[in-house]
Amino acid sequence: MSICAFIFDLDGVLTDTAEYHYQAWAALAKELDVAFDRQDNEQLKGVDRMGSLQFILDKGGLQLTASQKHAFADKKNRHYQQLIEHMSETDLFDGVHDLFAQLKQAGIAIGLASASKNAGMVISRLGISQDFDYVADAAKIKQGKPHPEIFLTVAQALGVEPAQCVGIEDSLAGLQSIIDAGMQSIGIGDAKVLEQAHWIYPHIKDLQLATVLKQAAN
Repeated sequence: MSICAFIFDLDGVLTDTAEYHYQAWAALAKELDVAFDRQDNEQLKGVDRMGSLQFILDKGGLQLTASQKHAFADKKNRHYQQLIEHMSETDLFDGVHDLFAQLKQAGIAIGLASASKNAGMVISRLGISQDFDYVADAAKIKQGKPHPEIFLTVAQALGVEPAQCVGIEDSLAGLQSIIDAGMQSIGIGDAKVLEQAHWIYPHIKDLQLATVLKQAAN
């Protein structure tokens, strides 16, 4: 079946905001007196804001009211937004511009499926907002990853059947979202972690579009 759309995750695929998320979550965890390190932060890849906060609360054995949770989540987000204000086009991963150009030349739609409500701000600072045919973030969906809703939302907006889409992710939660959406999948990162993906590349710059399209058509 021919591929009509590529749907990208943002963090860890097109740029690296993981360090900023880590700094913001670590500051909040310290305020809550909960131990939180980089290994813990790895568990939050692909997880939305409230789910990430719940991970920290569970780790500390804390119970908060819904209003308290939203207040802490908003505080973390404000800190994160301050950190990413300094992002620029230089933070875009190598190979992204070339890949997008190849996709456009092939007539393949480009979508974004990000668990971050700040996705619009980030892609604007990266200088790639205009490259996307449709952008979905956590604000547009009810179910976060690993639920397939966000990838299905993008496919529907693009008018493309899920089977004609390729999803690109760096996290297990995101990869599961792609698989459950009935799409073909590309994992960016560790092959041992992302072994369920149809194709795996260490970095977005290593992605071989011609190979993916040829194999997907068979």
